[in-house]
Amino acid sequence: MHNISQIQLASSIDHTLLKPNATAVMIETLCAEAMVYSFASVCVNPCYVALSSRLLRTSNVKVCTVIGFPLGASTTESKVFEAENALAHGASELDMVIAIGHLISGDDDAVRKDIASVVRVAHAQNAIVKVIIETCLLTDEQKIRACALVTEAGADFIKTSTGFSTGGATLEDIELLRKHVGKNVRVKASGGIRDIAFAESLLLAGAERIGTSSGVSMIKELEKREL
Repeated sequence: MHNISQIQLASSIDHTLLKPNATAVMIETLCAEAMVYSFASVCVNPCYVALSSRLLRTSNVKVCTVIGFPLGASTTESKVFEAENALAHGASELDMVIAIGHLISGDDDAVRKDIASVVRVAHAQNAIVKVIIETCLLTDEQKIRACALVTEAGADFIKTSTGFSTGGATLEDIELLRKHVGKNVRVKASGGIRDIAFAESLLLAGAERIGTSSGVSMIKELEKREL
């Protein structure tokens, strides 16, 4: 896998723009790039789901959005509403943030219910849920517990980071999550992934999706390497 193909890399990338100052023009560029490079999805804030869905309707690129982002501290009811609203506007992938404080406090039932409530809404419409646990704020023991809760709640992916906290994806975390999450749950690496070597190593360690705003530059880097 050290020499990953362009197709393998592109099909693993969630082409991401979640900055608060992102404009409609920037989202249009994001969607155009995603179509050119055949990325798996664009990952945008909820207010841009309808626009992205419209721009991508003739392509295979999925529309991904974030739920309870970036803190995870909104109520389960509001996360469910956000999920329903995003799905109604054309999202088919939802990246939700857990209530991190509940996990740290040991309130596993609350975390499990929070995830399962969003999963129920998403799966009813054949959408997938990626659960962001914000690894940089957790101990290894808490990460392992999060793996169990994400698995029990029926989510599709566990995801390392929002990219808005104190750290992003690490190889060690990808290996840990892959080892402890259920066999039906995939792993998404995100946060601070800006070059091809790091992306390749994360995929080799067990990640199946890469959340990054550097997808285009990574593909160009790969093209140069293949010359």
